[in-house]
Amino acid sequence: MKVLVYSAKEFEIPFLEKENKGKFKITFIEDALTSETAMKAVGFDAICIFSGDTASNIVLEKLKDFGVKYIALRSAGYDNVNLLTAKKLNIKVANVPAYSPYAIAEHAASLLLALNRKLIESNRRVKRYNFNLNNLIGFDLNNKTVGIVGTGKIGAIMAKIMNGFGCNLIGYDIEENKELIRNYKLKYVSLQNLCEQADIITLHLPLNKDTFHLIDEEKIEAMKPGVIIINTARGAVLNTEHILDALENKKIGALGIDVYENEKGIFFKDLSNNIPNDNLLLKLNAMPNVLITGHHAYLTAEALSNIAETTINNLESWSSGKVNINEL
Repeated sequence: MKVLVYSAKEFEIPFLEKENKGKFKITFIEDALTSETAMKAVGFDAICIFSGDTASNIVLEKLKDFGVKYIALRSAGYDNVNLLTAKKLNIKVANVPAYSPYAIAEHAASLLLALNRKLIESNRRVKRYNFNLNNLIGFDLNNKTVGIVGTGKIGAIMAKIMNGFGCNLIGYDIEENKELIRNYKLKYVSLQNLCEQADIITLHLPLNKDTFHLIDEEKIEAMKPGVIIINTARGAVLNTEHILDALENKKIGALGIDVYENEKGIFFKDLSNNIPNDNLLLKLNAMPNVLITGHHAYLTAEALSNIAETTINNLESWSSGKVNINEL
């Protein structure tokens, strides 16, 4: 089987090569999958894509014409693939459902800690030998109420971490996690009640038609003044324009995001000499109470190893005719 890996990053290639062990003929390219770059898949049986790639109707139809039979995602999320069209074209798609929920949850906690204790500003001052403590006041996490939106694998680990800080936990999900109720006294409430009660809101849910702009002006209006919002899920779970308005009027106290709803074409690139023409992002990035990381919450050695292992296993299942348990 010949495999073309789109959006290949220098740091992930060694993990994929190590796991592959020469089983498949893999070609790595830096280009993202688009309608223009789909033609590069000519002659390949499978392609491997990441969250910044686009497998739309048009792209999938081109891939079908080029002979591509399989799409292996190097991510858990698959909102960038039109699964209905893929199924119609008999292109099989599989993801990596759980590469390291610890990596994502720990990153979310890191964003929270850095924002609450003003670590970025404090470090910036110290590098200039300014040891003044003005405007660096945070708050104890102990006994604060943390609202966890999405209590799957990542949200469950976030609950465990926040429980360790002595936080009161409330959650919102379409399915309750009994273990969280039993072990960490997490209380399930409506999303409206979560917004009303939480000092900190952290998002850990997939992007779909039901979660698109889940946090909007109405939900923000219900929140406590000064609430901290953390999003390591998908950018479009937040209505970013409404979030910006709430930051400007100080309804939201701080925002930590590893994802951004308009990140496609921006994240995963060095644009330091070509600043993006994205007014929303520019405004957010200029705010001292906003901490943005470039979709790297997943980036640990353990996660990269697990992604590579599952990706190669997905390809092996298809090539050997076995049932692929990760097929979507």
